[in-house]
Amino acid sequence: MRRIRIVVAYDGTNYCGWQIQPNGITIEEILNRQISKLTGEDIRIIGASRTDSGVHALGNVAVFDTESRIPGEKFSYALNQRLPDDIIIQKSEEVDRDFHPRYQECRKTYEYTILNRRFPLPEYRNTAHFDYGNLDIEAMKKACKAFIGEHDFAGFCSAGAQVKTTVRTIYSLEVECMELGGVQRENHAEKKTECEKISDDVNIKTDEEQENNRLVNIKVDEEQGNNRLVNIKVDGGQENNRLIKIRVNGNGFLYNMVRIIAGTLLEVGKGNVAPEQMEDIIKSADRKEAGPTAPAKGLKLVEIRYV
Repeated sequence: MRRIRIVVAYDGTNYCGWQIQPNGITIEEILNRQISKLTGEDIRIIGASRTDSGVHALGNVAVFDTESRIPGEKFSYALNQRLPDDIIIQKSEEVDRDFHPRYQECRKTYEYTILNRRFPLPEYRNTAHFDYGNLDIEAMKKACKAFIGEHDFAGFCSAGAQVKTTVRTIYSLEVECMELGGVQRENHAEKKTECEKISDDVNIKTDEEQENNRLVNIKVDEEQGNNRLVNIKVDGGQENNRLIKIRVNGNGFLYNMVRIIAGTLLEVGKGNVAPEQMEDIIKSADRKEAGPTAPAKGLKLVEIRYV
């Protein structure tokens, strides 16, 4: 009997998660079926991470035992001919019989993607959480620091988790921002003059259609002989058009932990939670103190690295 390890990428949109469910199709079910057909055996794979419905992966890891004589590295080629387009085997290889993807010491990397702009984009409809608000990226980055290290993350775990301990170690947590193309920003540097005597101080209100209206006080040069009323249409702030990625690396994660971290950082970005509050929120170990659970579609398991 040989043990084969596979690295699996998938779009989780059309699946009820990784683990076999009674009332919906799952990644595990599809893999069991196709590997069994390939080998002629009754195969039951063991997965490293049991991702939820709608969650995606670039590198989930699983193993199965087989007596097939197919070389370990060839399973990926054979299976990719049988699997649907939204499940791909990135790599396959033979490993020691005692290797277990769930119990071996490892580091996992997850990424949560947020589309931050005025309107959604079709290409991100299944892979990013949409938020049109003006998020404070620097505040979100500042809040990340409190998560680093070993903590009791009971407040960042959904009810129903069956674990021996809620203590986990986070090695890194970063917020990255990438500007998108395709939006032409208007130039609001228009000005209009009228030959009308005014006082030294002039109040000018920005275009009310802009989101970030401001009252601008302009001091007219007293040395000028021809003081004029100047109407200036001021840009109320550039429109957001960006992808925000929250990337976290740790030794393991609780049920919905990454999505709750993402939801909490979003609250920081919106100004509802101060970055300085994050340490107290973690220490409270109270689910009610943390932010909401962000939608599943923005989450992706990037990598599992065994140490």
